[in-house]
Amino acid sequence: QVQLVESGGGLVQAGGSLRLSCAASGRIFSTYAMGWFRQAPGKAREFVAAISGSGGSTIHADSVKGRFAISRDNAKNTVYLQMNSLKPEDTAVYYCAATSRTYNVVTESSYDYWGQGTQVTVSS
Repeated sequence: QVQLVESGGGLVQAGGSLRLSCAASGRIFSTYAMGWFRQAPGKAREFVAAISGSGGSTIHADSVKGRFAISRDNAKNTVYLQMNSLKPEDTAVYYCAATSRTYNVVTESSYDYWGQGTQVTVSS
């Protein structure tokens, strides 16, 4: 079992930055690939970014590429999402998730464990 707790959300003006954190507890953190997803009001949850267990491989959605960066610190059992140049359309609840799979990490159904989410609101 893996427990995930997100933090770092909040209200920011367009063009600003936030860093989300996701602290994990439970089984060996480094064996799990980690992902960030988001869900805006009235929309389906969508993939944002994912990182391999070692941190050596990352993938980002086209909509955030060049603005967001996923990273992890396995010594701290934490994964991060650095969000720069935020836009109003980035407003959503952001979720972190963990998977033991090494494939299809952009797919929501691949993930076994989810956090409760943290709200990010970007004002124009």
